Amino acid sequence: MTTIVSASASQALAGALARELEAPLAGVDYDRFPDGELFVSLTDPEVVRDERVVLVGSTASSDAHIELLLLQDALREAGAEHVVTVIPYMGYGRQDKAFEAGQPVSARAVARAISTGTDDVVVVNPHEDAVCDFFEPRATPVDAAGVLAGALPADLTDPVFLSPDSGAIELAETVRSAYGDGETDYFQKIRRSGTDVEITPSDVEVAGRDVVVTDDIIATGGTMSEAVSVLHEREVGRVFVTCVHPLLVRSAHSRLSRAGVEAIYGTDTLERPVSRVSVAPALADVLGTGQ
Repeated sequence: MTTIVSASASQALAGALARELEAPLAGVDYDRFPDGELFVSLTDPEVVRDERVVLVGSTASSDAHIELLLLQDALREAGAEHVVTVIPYMGYGRQDKAFEAGQPVSARAVARAISTGTDDVVVVNPHEDAVCDFFEPRATPVDAAGVLAGALPADLTDPVFLSPDSGAIELAETVRSAYGDGETDYFQKIRRSGTDVEITPSDVEVAGRDVVVTDDIIATGGTMSEAVSVLHEREVGRVFVTCVHPLLVRSAHSRLSRAGVEAIYGTDTLERPVSRVSVAPALADVLGTGQ
């Protein structure tokens, strides 16, 4: 039998996953000591004893990383037989190499820590699949981008699905395929000088057409808002922005709105107001096979 356990940042997704798998959702108390240290406790430890446990926890903050490690330890202490750690959003995952001498490989550091308390790991749309190699055993990546199509209006006009660069064109193709109609293209960046960068769709005509810009992560929305502005200069129809991981930090949401975005759609890997669709079905497809 499988039991679902949720970290504090992923409670809605854990509940949706429990429904998909028809599995019980264990109770957890989340607290903090007066000195700021985190504290977690399973409300009924017996429900996980000798069970396969799926622990769901995004790690968008340092506290979330620590909380995940504490929950792993609590599950081991309670006698869980097999622990699968699902990381809907993996923080520190973009630093997948030392870009300059003296820097850490942050993705490797956090992967090593998480690996110590689990039997298997599942990561939703890591920034690079190679990040999964840092886990021991290797993590399983899950591509949940297709669920974003379910948030889009059904009446898109001759839609174009754009990725932020050629390397991410598969994201646009996944969403387009799930939607069932449209073309795909990507933005290309042409550097005119040290400060002047031209961002433009590479080939496809966008005038009068609805455009869906797809990305794995939107953080500050800076580059995305520049790209949307270019689309409006080309007399685009409506512009929708979709992403698997809607970080949307600082003024990202208002920045995109000012650029002329009709709507922003994200998944529940990070629980935000724009999280319109759930990755639970994509996770259930993997976890239901006994991952």
